Amino acid sequence: MRTIFATTAALCIAGAAYADTNSLRVLGQPVGSGLIQQEMEQPFFDSFSENSGMDVSIDYLPVDVAGIPDNDGMRVVRTGLFDIVSFRGPQVSRDEPTMLGLDLVGLNPDYESGRTHVEAFLPTVNAAVEDRFNARILGVWPAGPQVIFCAPEITGLQDLEGLKVRVGDQSAAAFVAQFGAVGIPMPFGEVQQSIARGVVDCAITGPASANSAGWPEVTTTVLPIALQLAMNGYVINLDTWNGLDTGQQEQLQAAMDVLTANIWEYSEELYQDALNCNTGQEPCEHGTPYNLTAAPVSEEDLAAVADALVGSSLPAWAAQCNAVNATCEADWMGTVGAALGL
Repeated sequence: MRTIFATTAALCIAGAAYADTNSLRVLGQPVGSGLIQQEMEQPFFDSFSENSGMDVSIDYLPVDVAGIPDNDGMRVVRTGLFDIVSFRGPQVSRDEPTMLGLDLVGLNPDYESGRTHVEAFLPTVNAAVEDRFNARILGVWPAGPQVIFCAPEITGLQDLEGLKVRVGDQSAAAFVAQFGAVGIPMPFGEVQQSIARGVVDCAITGPASANSAGWPEVTTTVLPIALQLAMNGYVINLDTWNGLDTGQQEQLQAAMDVLTANIWEYSEELYQDALNCNTGQEPCEHGTPYNLTAAPVSEEDLAAVADALVGSSLPAWAAQCNAVNATCEADWMGTVGAALGL
């Protein structure tokens, strides 16, 4: 903990040197989260001037290299410590629960659904972020369908009873609780060792992230049923944004639109390939081959995920979100809920 505070303090002091918009500080996704960070995000910011047309230098630092917990993203951008933050939606939803309305368990069974629901609810999320964190959302993208990896062998959701499951957010925690499991929030970088040591029995993430982080080395089974898409994205401090002229704002937003669109496509490409890699199937082009057992996805389990939206994740989230934003549930029902016919 002292190391984190020391790192943050040092970065705060360093941040004082950046008083103009010719240089921007960017806090990125964890290196350990996988290929989206390594192949898409960091190369984009490393070549930012070329990609944006802006005469701006970028100081890019992955969140795990910075020593900052990945659930602190919204607080970091509010302080101005970094100008742009690549936030992890499930983790920062504890600070800004409106964010989770983009990706409740059972809401986004596929990428097409995710695009539709992000478009519908993102204006509400952005308004909350502006109000509470002095920041503006530049784009949102999915890490990929979130599936369950377990050290003990499981054959379906019913086998989660009595197990400790690492979850990314409270929606997932409410879902696994239906099956008698205990949802445990935990930073991504701590999961692999926690499974190895028996601190948790199972954990939820995307197949590509799990492959990059070596989760198949400490697990036996993957249940490839999509609970969520894990919406992540980019926010910029409003003071930084307002310091840009109109032309610069348009250039920055256009560049971020291209990046997020490319990540949507890349995320979908990685998903099936990573499933293959984790279970020893071909083709496996982007990851490390492992030999996990893929538990069969039953009709009962698919129905449980679909029913979870109304049965557990929406009620649990609405109570949490309304406590922070009184119109949260009403805003969601008027946009996403209306599109779903709820």
